[in-house]
Amino acid sequence: MTRLRRTASAAAALALTAVATAVLGFAGPASAHVTVNPKEATQGGYARVAFRVPNESDTASTTKLEVVLPENAPVGSVSTIPVPGWTVATEKRKVDPPIEVHGSQLTEAVSKITWTATGDAAVKPGQFQEFGVSMGPLPKVESMVFKTLQTYSDGNVSRWIDEPQPGGEEPEKPAPVLTLTAAAPAASSAPAAAAVADKDDDDDEGDGAAIGLGVAGLVAGLAGLVLGGLAFARTRRDPVARS
Repeated sequence: MTRLRRTASAAAALALTAVATAVLGFAGPASAHVTVNPKEATQGGYARVAFRVPNESDTASTTKLEVVLPENAPVGSVSTIPVPGWTVATEKRKVDPPIEVHGSQLTEAVSKITWTATGDAAVKPGQFQEFGVSMGPLPKVESMVFKTLQTYSDGNVSRWIDEPQPGGEEPEKPAPVLTLTAAAPAASSAPAAAAVADKDDDDDEGDGAAIGLGVAGLVAGLAGLVLGGLAFARTRRDPVARS
């Protein structure tokens, strides 16, 4: 009986521990942060991305978003998509060497984009907002890190500026990261042209062979007719000679 009581007590303790862990785990803050979507684009091309901004506060609204473009990866063309109830402003900086865009050499590039809410357009608790950007040509680097500041109506600022570390865990305040992949090489048309030429040669040879066979058949047919005619004529002469 004593052993049974001890087993029941141990089971009850384990159950209480599991419940406490679950409660404490769910009671922790949500791990939502500013991200860029999609997360991948192609080097040298243009991309349309959106900075997705969730509101992590239970009482305050997000009123401003500041996105800093990386200095080591300047982009020549940057434009924003209108967001109802939000104003947008851009800042530029000098770049050296210049950026080539459609044959033109640009000496300035957008360094920062700031969205500010007006009226009742702020991102309220439990909501999120997306801020669209079109940019390009994208630089030939492995990734672009966008350090971002999210300002709330109560004055608090979330600084999403931590850069990812290769092989490390996700930082506490990760910055949005856009991964850039190399463009696929253009496929050469030479093999296809050679294949077409070979096929044409094969077709020509096949046509020539068919024509040769046709002529040979015609000649053989005519020869047969001639021999047949001679045999018929000889048959008719032989009876006369015997009489």
